[in-house]
Amino acid sequence: MKAPLLEVKNLHVDFTTNQRVFHAVKDANFTIEEGQTVALVGESGSGKSVTAMSIMQLLPYPLASHPHNSSIKFNGEELVGKKDGFMRHIRGSQIGMIFQEPMTALNPLHSIERQIGEVLRLHQKMNETDARTRVKELLDMVQLPMMKQRLNAYPHELSGGQRQRVMIAMALANNPELLIADEPTTALDVTVQAEVLELLEELQTELKMAMLMITHDLSIVEKFADDVCVMQQGVIVEQNKASTIFKKPAHEYSKKLLNAQPKGTAPAPAKNSLPVITGDNIKVHFPKKKNWLGKTTDWVKAVDGIDVEIKSGHTVGIVGESGSGKSTLGLALLRLLNGEGKIHYLDSDISKFSRKDMTPLRSDLQIVFQDPFSALSPRMSVAGIIEEGLKIHRTDLDAQGRDDLIVDVLKKVHLDPETRHRYPHEFSGGQRQRIAIARAMILNPKFVVLDEPTSALDVSVQVEIIDLLRDLQKEHNLAYLFISHDLRVVRAMAHDLIVMKNGKVVESGKAKDIFKSPKEDYTKTLLEAALNLKTKKAA
Repeated sequence: MKAPLLEVKNLHVDFTTNQRVFHAVKDANFTIEEGQTVALVGESGSGKSVTAMSIMQLLPYPLASHPHNSSIKFNGEELVGKKDGFMRHIRGSQIGMIFQEPMTALNPLHSIERQIGEVLRLHQKMNETDARTRVKELLDMVQLPMMKQRLNAYPHELSGGQRQRVMIAMALANNPELLIADEPTTALDVTVQAEVLELLEELQTELKMAMLMITHDLSIVEKFADDVCVMQQGVIVEQNKASTIFKKPAHEYSKKLLNAQPKGTAPAPAKNSLPVITGDNIKVHFPKKKNWLGKTTDWVKAVDGIDVEIKSGHTVGIVGESGSGKSTLGLALLRLLNGEGKIHYLDSDISKFSRKDMTPLRSDLQIVFQDPFSALSPRMSVAGIIEEGLKIHRTDLDAQGRDDLIVDVLKKVHLDPETRHRYPHEFSGGQRQRIAIARAMILNPKFVVLDEPTSALDVSVQVEIIDLLRDLQKEHNLAYLFISHDLRVVRAMAHDLIVMKNGKVVESGKAKDIFKSPKEDYTKTLLEAALNLKTKKAA
């Protein structure tokens, strides 16, 4: 009988810091056969990503260790304890990995072509010409045909979804036998989610590639995975065929995960609310092409003449594909990007405010960024990160007063206040997102831009965060601009909806009306992709 492609036996992962031992994974056992898809699901901090990083031997050894005769065999070869030289040969060529946060996984100093091409040159010894040809093929494969004209672009010049697709291209470059996909569709809009999942499925069939998928999106797991391992606090509490777990889960924790889906619609806002932020004919154009004199001859029209009004206690949702201008519009309204048009905050025209003029208003105008890891300073503790705004805007507070507020806001976002002296890298992706929300909310703002605030969160925490944001909105009469590719979350949060494509408004109006009866074909496509995600396995 042929041995499994990957065999994980009795896997334990311990982290030792300051003479304390944290048991991150406890006695995990599973196998992956050739061409099979196994999903690891569970809440943030359950040990999913640590398990994946153990397979690649990418944990911070010797702080991390694998006691109790832990074993990870790939093609019959033991990986635990292997030297870096051996693992460098395995990584990228035989085992590919799509990391959860593309902004931190991609090198900010290297172009897209260089980063994808490096994998090809290292493992296949390709020359520059062949590597460039293969890079273009990969960009087509991951639905980025326009990037072939921008091979010299850097990660910060791409949207979140575009960066994620570049990561997928890198992972698939050498046709690996096993692909580890850690939240592969987190930053992707719903239409591209379906396309990428279909792409991965086609590649599995063509290459007989196996996949370990780590995700909090159970709708993807149900339609895409063969087997499912449910993890809770480092332990695999249930393991079975996907169809069995979704029809008849045995463990109480599995039942909890399946029942935790964003539901309902946004509660009615207060009547007679006054506008907090108003944008008239907002435009943000970036130089695209220059002539030999250095004069711009072509522009990228990221936001092209948009009107928006957000009242107190009111949520405007912004949806659209990656690169449609959603995040750019939010940054422009906060005056974090320069643009054209009129922006009014309450009774003040802030369109021409200088940086100095804007500083006193920053406590009232906050943002939760899409990628929490890159938005949180790795050199500061959680307390220091959350406290930073208080030091500028609440000079009336002493150290104890600030600490009391930090403890209170961490409780509100469902984090243990005792962890406030730890650093961002010690938290899971979902926990880091909650830290970012706490940092924004501690200043009691009047207007908050929420840029994919639940994208890194598992479904049970998504529900908690939605409830939290609703409660905060009701308590403080907050105005929200809610940007998301997850239309189920948008439906639960937004009162009004703006659908964007290529910097322009395709459709706008009451959220409930658009969800019930969209008028434009583009909106219909988004809704169908979001609410009826299909793959070939599901068909």
